[in-house]
Amino acid sequence: MSNVLTIGKSALNAAQVGIATVGHNIANAATPGYSRQVVVQAAAQAQNFGYGFVGQGANVVGIQRVYNETLAKQVINATATAKASSAYYSNISQINNLLSDSTAGLNPVITSFFSAVSAAAANPSDTATRQTFMSSAQSMINRFNSVNNQLQDMRNSINTQITASVDTINSYASQISILNDTINKALNSTGNPPNDLMDQRDQLVAKISEQIQTTIIKQDDGSYNVFAGSGMPLVVGTTQYSLYTRASDTDLGRLEVAYGNPASPKILSNETLTGGTLGGVLKFRTDTLDVVQNQIGQLALTLTSQFNAQQTQGLDLNGIAGTNLFNTIQPQVSPSSRNPSTSPLITASFDKTSLVTSSDYSVRYTSGRYVITRLSDNAQMPEPDPDPLAIPWDGTLPVTFNGITIGPGTGTPAEGDYYMVQPTRAAASNLSLNFTDVSKLALADATGGPGNNVNGLLLAKLQTGYFVDGGNTLTQGTVRLGGSDANPVYGTYSRSFSQMVSAVGTKTNELSITSLADATALENATNAMQSESGVNLDEEATDLLRYQQAYQAAGKMMQIASQLFEVLLQMGQ
Repeated sequence: MSNVLTIGKSALNAAQVGIATVGHNIANAATPGYSRQVVVQAAAQAQNFGYGFVGQGANVVGIQRVYNETLAKQVINATATAKASSAYYSNISQINNLLSDSTAGLNPVITSFFSAVSAAAANPSDTATRQTFMSSAQSMINRFNSVNNQLQDMRNSINTQITASVDTINSYASQISILNDTINKALNSTGNPPNDLMDQRDQLVAKISEQIQTTIIKQDDGSYNVFAGSGMPLVVGTTQYSLYTRASDTDLGRLEVAYGNPASPKILSNETLTGGTLGGVLKFRTDTLDVVQNQIGQLALTLTSQFNAQQTQGLDLNGIAGTNLFNTIQPQVSPSSRNPSTSPLITASFDKTSLVTSSDYSVRYTSGRYVITRLSDNAQMPEPDPDPLAIPWDGTLPVTFNGITIGPGTGTPAEGDYYMVQPTRAAASNLSLNFTDVSKLALADATGGPGNNVNGLLLAKLQTGYFVDGGNTLTQGTVRLGGSDANPVYGTYSRSFSQMVSAVGTKTNELSITSLADATALENATNAMQSESGVNLDEEATDLLRYQQAYQAAGKMMQIASQLFEVLLQMGQ
């Protein structure tokens, strides 16, 4: 009789645990990261009564969460990819809108400026047309300044996004390290997995993957080792390793991501920080924002320097040789903050602006010589001389290449000295007029006297790509779009800007398609995981009814056992 009561009790207990587990699933159906839980039960050890083994009911072995590690990894990878393309797309869309705006772009003001130049050349003695000329020049400067300022605002926004991502990653990594410890203690003390805590940890991992590519390695003790990007440890057991933000060694306004010793963390390359929002914004900054800002600076530099060169070839209304209309722009040189204080500050100046590219350059002193790298294609500078008899560069300064000359400065260089040379990065922001007196516009040439318009016509022809540069006559354009120093490829001011707009537009369209495809892939991966691990309320309702019936049947069984026991008692009286 006791064994019937025990069987009923075990059945009642199993049904009760089942009802509680189903109720827990229903309550957390909308909880992010929650995995459906199921009761694992097994038959109790049967007892031999001689005539056979009689079952002793059921035992609840445990409560198991339905979790597929393979599907979870697919979701993590898809999340990192989707967030990266989405972050890149949302940022590049701003540049695309800025450059393609017919009212806010550069082409309209450049066209208006040269129209005013042509009008002044047609009537060189008229003060009103000269004033229109000067007003158009100032309007063009204002537009260059405005576009550059908006790009700089985007640069500041990228810094904010980087800081937010790094803070988020560190916060989640810290929580994972704590959960590793809590889960490990729970497993050691009870032998049962704390399902809800494990769900919380997996959800934190998914959150980190929104910020950066994430890899998980599960340890034998149940803890997670979490790696970011190309393999940097963020969490190892109960130990957390942080990411940091620090200013670039050569640009205090540019935030970089660093890792390692908190006192002096090492700046990480973009190749190390892939995937997620962080990887997306870093790639956008390097591949698009830096490139566009440099190209706009190249256009501003080339246009104004060539205009100045032609302006100084003419005579103004007073018969005096022309002076620069625009203030002179110089390359920007930034020494690394890690250079010794005794290291020299190298110099940079323009040689031929028609040979200047839109690239930045790194200069490093190593093994007794300077090594110069063009960062747009990682080519070593100077370019190889096509003359096979030419003497190769010996690694000393000064040296001229790509339209710029780098000089040694004063002082003795030290091993590892590093510099960043940016010929065009700040050019658009530094544009300004050198004078406002309309009589100083040099529209005449020296042979025809101050009243003719020969030089004015040459100034106007700059728009079509005609320019005499140091004895070389350029007819197809004056802005370098590619090629080598020996065989450069040129385009007009208009073509240069249009090519830039086209490249950004093409990349924007590509990312629009890519981000949509990546979002779809993430949705599919999430749906696949949810179909296995998620809570289906219809299924839970069915399970609840089944456990309810089992509970009622077990209660009825115990009631019958009690009645039989009472019969036995009555028979014994």
